[in-house]
Amino acid sequence: MDEKLQVANALAVALPDLELNEIEEKIERPKDSNNGDYAFPTFFLAKSLHKAPQMIASELIEKIDQSGFDKVVVAGPYINFFLDKANVGADVLKSILNDPEHYGESDLGHKANVTIDYSSPNIAKPMGMGHLRSTMIGEAIARILEKVNYNLIRIDYLGDWGTQFGKMMAAYEMWGDSQEVQEGLKNDPINTLLHLYVRINTEADEHPEYTDAGREWFAKLEHGDEEAWRLWHWFREISLERFQRVYKMLDVKFDSFNGEAFSAQKMEEPIQLLRDKGLLKKSRGAEIVDLDQFNLPPLLIIKSNGTTTYITRDLATALFRKRMYGHAKSLYVVGAEQEVYFKQLRMALKELGFNWWDQIEHISFGLMNLNGQKMSTRKGNVVSLEDVLNDSVDLARKQIAEKNPDLKNADEVAKQVGIGAVIFHDLKNYRRNAVNFKLEDVVKFEGETGPYVQYARARAESILRKGGIRDFSNVDLTQVGDGAWELISFLGQYGEAVKRAALNYDPSVVAKYALELAKKFNQYYAHNRILNDDPQQPARLALTQTVSHVLKSALALLDVKAPDEM
Repeated sequence: MDEKLQVANALAVALPDLELNEIEEKIERPKDSNNGDYAFPTFFLAKSLHKAPQMIASELIEKIDQSGFDKVVVAGPYINFFLDKANVGADVLKSILNDPEHYGESDLGHKANVTIDYSSPNIAKPMGMGHLRSTMIGEAIARILEKVNYNLIRIDYLGDWGTQFGKMMAAYEMWGDSQEVQEGLKNDPINTLLHLYVRINTEADEHPEYTDAGREWFAKLEHGDEEAWRLWHWFREISLERFQRVYKMLDVKFDSFNGEAFSAQKMEEPIQLLRDKGLLKKSRGAEIVDLDQFNLPPLLIIKSNGTTTYITRDLATALFRKRMYGHAKSLYVVGAEQEVYFKQLRMALKELGFNWWDQIEHISFGLMNLNGQKMSTRKGNVVSLEDVLNDSVDLARKQIAEKNPDLKNADEVAKQVGIGAVIFHDLKNYRRNAVNFKLEDVVKFEGETGPYVQYARARAESILRKGGIRDFSNVDLTQVGDGAWELISFLGQYGEAVKRAALNYDPSVVAKYALELAKKFNQYYAHNRILNDDPQQPARLALTQTVSHVLKSALALLDVKAPDEM
């Protein structure tokens, strides 16, 4: 049984007027283990019972079912529960060993469908470091939600529509015939297209006609011009090929690559619905939706030149996804600067009368800076994500060669450690915080890093290989020893951490749990001779095996590999 639920059930006998979940919500974990494993505060009962909290605690303890606990004591207004460590610890270890793959799972989701829109790079540009956040936060949230029994539909909503592609086409028309550009397109098409895009944006300040040319090309694309569509298909094809190379490195897979262009074919419906509801209003030749009643800026649906906007396509996307997937939640992993935009999208759907508007959730995140510098594709100040991942692998390879020169599969481990280090560095931070990335700080085997957690898990595997026991079915798990309780108790909290991460869409909860578990295991290893030849050795090895299982599981939720050797 879940330890917290065990405490709640014991209290329920004395508190018949409270629901079990109400009791469970009030239970706390004391910061000092001398105050017990769990504590129940009685302050909230003082008003209804008209008694001092200390008196309430003293009276309740007489009615509590204390069986299954080492002891239950009153400490002022608190009732402190001390678990039967030997038996509770054995139950925790047994539950992990019996089914390590499913340990930490729960049924928050009841198999409900959740669409999650993340990564979503623009075509005709390389994926920069700025894309790491959306990609990895989205992937980790998807994995965490699957752990609590949601059915995830992963969507890479490609930025493959809009005036920026008109600019790209205009740039290609003006400068694409030069020998330099042609050679670049042959050898490195994505970066060559990026250079064209940066050039037209840079020179547009002196040549405003370039911006006009971009608008004209996008209008051609919207109206089905053959040459515009040929260029668009080419941009998209070479972009997806390059993106897939990065996604393969990150072990990220999508169920759909339907982007803006796909939604652009479905815009008539939301526009007509807005008209039918009388929500479209004329404003300076454009058509808008007034959201003043929600204290939000108006939505620009159709520009004065007749072209549509991003929000028009997002309305079409929202309608399509609800019909296609019947989702209970529709998540968008997009930067915090888009908060107002998503409020506008939700309110527009509400105004249209769709009662599922509140299923749309914006999972926001802060900026990523590289060595303290903000990145911008438009200005050409962008660092290739693929290059950073390769550099990280090289750095990991050098450190592994120094630590373990005889490692057989060193190249594969270097990939797992290098790429895992980049991912973990991002996800250990609360997603709404800005993140500064310095490669030399990321690929370290010490400190709060991915390699530190991976190394702790590899150490556990090394101990298990030396111990020679892998079947613990006949081991007396109560004999693990007194020094193990803090580590075992923390292993028992894994499911709570996963739930908390799922409810808050916060992968950093799992990352911080993995760091703390690695730290507690290293402390246990430093103070206990696990391989000491005595009757308790099999139980200590069983504990080591559970640590290995849970570290691997936590890392997997973050999309970080767990090598057996490092």
